[in-house]
This record gives sequence, C-alpha cells and structure tokens, in this order.
Amino acid sequence: MTNLILAAIAALIVGIVIGAFVGRSGRGSSLRQRRSEQQTEELRNEYTRYQAQVNEHFMESAHLLRRFNDAYRDVNQHMARGANRLSNDEELRAELAEETSRKRLEEVSEEGAEPPRDYAPKTSGTLSEDFGLNKGDKTAEA
Repeated sequence: MTNLILAAIAALIVGIVIGAFVGRSGRGSSLRQRRSEQQTEELRNEYTRYQAQVNEHFMESAHLLRRFNDAYRDVNQHMARGANRLSNDEELRAELAEETSRKRLEEVSEEGAEPPRDYAPKTSGTLSEDFGLNKGDKTAEA
C-alpha cells in the first residue's frame, strides 16, 4: 500500500512537471503568435496609410496639372487675341504662314530623310553582297 501511495505521488509530481513544461511552451508560442499578429496589423495599417498618401499625391498632381493647362490655354488665347488685334494686315499674316510652311519644307529637305530600302541599287545588282562596302574593305577581307 505504501508503494501504491508512493507511485501515485511520483506520478502526480511527474504530471505536474510535464504540465508546467507543456504550459510554458504553449504560452511562448501563443505570445509569439500574438506578437506576429500585432506586427501584421501594424504593417497592414502602415500599408493603408501609404496607399492614402499615394492617392493624395496623385490627386494633387492632377489638380496642379489641370491648373497648369488652364493657365497655358489662357496665355495662348491672350497671345492669339493680341496678335489679331495688333496686326491687322492680311498680307503680313499670309506671308508669315507661307514662310512658316517654307521653313518646315526646308527642314525636311535638309535632313535628307529617305525611307530605308529593302533592296540594293540597280548599279550593283539586287541583293549584292558588295553593297555598302568600300573597295578597300573588300580587299582587306580577302
């Protein structure tokens, strides 16, 4: 009987030790879980604040650009009205328009813009291997 009582007391002590150990490990993971949830919530709040700041920035940028465009349009209209009011001469306007178009044509012709060809000139033959090579380059290759 004393052995039975001693065995029961030993089992009770072992159970208490195991229970305390399991309880501490459970509390540690629970504490870690609460901390990670708190950090996740803080990050979520920070992200929400950041989104609000980005939205506010672009709204203000759009407003400022709208004001800028309105001011540009007003200046352009002012200059056009002033030009119409101050220069009534139709010949001057026609000459100015002609000179502007002539300058545009000269700019295009000065650039010498020619569309790319997908063929070689007739003088050297279609798809000639020598097309675009100088005579000195040909001898250097050979």
